[in-house]
Amino acid sequence: MAMLETSGHAATDPLADMLPPQAILFDLDGTLVDTAPDLANATNILREHHGLAPLPFEQIRREVSNGGSALVTLATGLQADAPAHGEARQFLLDAYERAVAVHSKVFTPLDDWLRRWHADNRHWGIVTNKPRRYTLPLLEALALSPGALLCADDLSVKKPAPEPLWEAARRLGIEAGACWYVGDHRRDIEAAKAAGMTAIAVGYGYISEQDNHRDWPADIWFDTCEELVERLASF
Repeated sequence: MAMLETSGHAATDPLADMLPPQAILFDLDGTLVDTAPDLANATNILREHHGLAPLPFEQIRREVSNGGSALVTLATGLQADAPAHGEARQFLLDAYERAVAVHSKVFTPLDDWLRRWHADNRHWGIVTNKPRRYTLPLLEALALSPGALLCADDLSVKKPAPEPLWEAARRLGIEAGACWYVGDHRRDIEAAKAAGMTAIAVGYGYISEQDNHRDWPADIWFDTCEELVERLASF
């Protein structure tokens, strides 16, 4: 295993003194599920609607975690306060809803680990800023049944506020401090820290060129999905 880091120091086994988590909570897009292919397709459909050439997949992938409005700006140049932005955003979301799970899949090897964890009746959940309207058909298509699911429109606040994470822990019957929250965006880490959970930053998700997951205030950083799964499999 590559050397991992914890807050304040580096070590070959940074989790040696930590208690195993009683529950694992995941961000959705870019952390648990690779949804970028279907979101990129919707983004380029919007581009085509505006008479523009498709954008490279990797360019869109880096922007996915910033949400639909950011994808509209990337695709069309329309800023969030532009009069036509809302119409373009709805066009993108409609295109995405028609094909929400064509190419999306759970990241490998997280898929195999999750099947085993779920089969053993271990606690896990999803806390996402994705609206429930798009989350439920995606999870159904992927046969994912988290013990707790909190979406962007379930509470009056969303990440980086801690309340969705607290609610997920409550539904699982687990204290927040006994949960890990895994995410690929700074707001995930901020939410986890505010909730009193162990904050896990992963570097394989949808991270912009200007960002670095190791700069986020996490408790533990994993560069690859394989490193994350290796540690999760030890519990």
